[in-house]
Amino acid sequence: MLIPHPLLGPCDSSEFTYLGDARLIDRPDGMAEGAAAAFADYVYLRDNPAGVHRELWFHEQGDRSWLVVTRNTLTHEILGAELARDVALGGRGE
Repeated sequence: MLIPHPLLGPCDSSEFTYLGDARLIDRPDGMAEGAAAAFADYVYLRDNPAGVHRELWFHEQGDRSWLVVTRNTLTHEILGAELARDVALGGRGE
């Protein structure tokens, strides 16, 4: 499976480590009211979708960047990849 790295071009998936759901970027505010419950959900509750899903992948054997990869979990087809930093910043590229 080739992952289209936005900076390096196509890279073999064996160079990457899979982390999980890309929603992990949106970490709860630890100082907000109800933070304990929010963190319990953040840590333990995960969706396991069948179909198109956004995932976090770490380029461990390459430039050590984090990517948000859009992948179909039924076919393993990679539909796109973005730098996680850009996704976290709302696509502003700051």
